Amino acid sequence: MNLEKTKWPDGKKCAAMLTINLNAELFWLQIDPSCKDMPKTLSLGQYGMTRGVDRILSILKERGIKATFFTPGWVAEQYPDKLKRIKEEGHEIASLAYKHENMALLTEEEQEEAMKKGIEAIQNVCGVTPVGFRAPEGELTLDTLRIAKKYGMHYSSNLCDDDRPYQKDLENGETLLEIPIHWDNYDLPYFAFNYHPAFPKGQGRIANYTGVINNWKDEFYGCYEYGLCYVLQLDPAAIGAPGRIGLLEELLDYIDEFDSVWWTSGEEMYQYYQNK
Repeated sequence: MNLEKTKWPDGKKCAAMLTINLNAELFWLQIDPSCKDMPKTLSLGQYGMTRGVDRILSILKERGIKATFFTPGWVAEQYPDKLKRIKEEGHEIASLAYKHENMALLTEEEQEEAMKKGIEAIQNVCGVTPVGFRAPEGELTLDTLRIAKKYGMHYSSNLCDDDRPYQKDLENGETLLEIPIHWDNYDLPYFAFNYHPAFPKGQGRIANYTGVINNWKDEFYGCYEYGLCYVLQLDPAAIGAPGRIGLLEELLDYIDEFDSVWWTSGEEMYQYYQNK
């Protein structure tokens, strides 16, 4: 087991990356396309864009933290004012394909089309070209990462096989920087809930808030002690509720107690690894 600590910029002890997945209605539409005729279910995702994003942005602005917003092209088109505000406040906008596709179920040609449309939509709305890619909920293939590289992605944040960024071998003579993620540092599996279509299928949650914040703190503490990269995933529809936004504030207060934490975006992480 390799316990050698990663070297971070300016002698920092660990890295922390705050990522926001702008799933909006698409999370529910992927589960069941018939949700397009279910305004109550769609409203669960719409809430994140109409209320949750603003709360997150206000907290980040107060603390001077820049986050990475993974964005489907369709969401950029439907909520252009939100995306423009995110850009104006200095956050990174990265790609989440076009319409929350399960990439592993698509042909290579369909994956290319989703990637291309998603990038073009972000360019048209925000005037920026994303350099990072995260697949929507669902699986991806090695072809997905090769296509991401082909369309200008410098990094991926999808896999769960490490706690440190590394160069993923694409088995075609190329590599792509991978910034790993873990389910326990993602709010949606704790909080997403609906009766029909049923999510989770077995029902039986929303998670206890105290348990969730303790999980996130413990995971950060472990990353700090081992000198790793802590990646938090948030969905505005989950964390953006009035009673949950305080969890984010509490976590950021906790992290602020530790010296030598490097807050970074995905693009900054890529640049660091380019220059190592």
